[in-house]
Amino acid sequence: MSQQVQAIGMVWYKRENFDRLMAMFEDRHKLHRTFDEWLRDAEIGRKAQEAKGVRVVCVDIDPATFPAWCAGRGLRVDAKARTEYANLIAYKVLTGVEPPKGVQ
Repeated sequence: MSQQVQAIGMVWYKRENFDRLMAMFEDRHKLHRTFDEWLRDAEIGRKAQEAKGVRVVCVDIDPATFPAWCAGRGLRVDAKARTEYANLIAYKVLTGVEPPKGVQ
């Protein structure tokens, strides 16, 4: 019997991409204004999840490819899409396989 590991994909940004990403996110008014504010809160959130035994996969959002990924799935460029993308990539990282149809 295999042990199941709880894991999540966590949206992660690079400093050099932060402003460009914020400009494209439709829900930017709900997000941090600066990279440093975001990073502080992201690290707190990541550590809190890890303290509960959850494996966190930090998933970089690339401003050059993310809008096309959203468009290809009929998604808005917002929190729902970021979360879906992060969880999809985390699944691939942890399992080494594509998720089942309907999950992508």
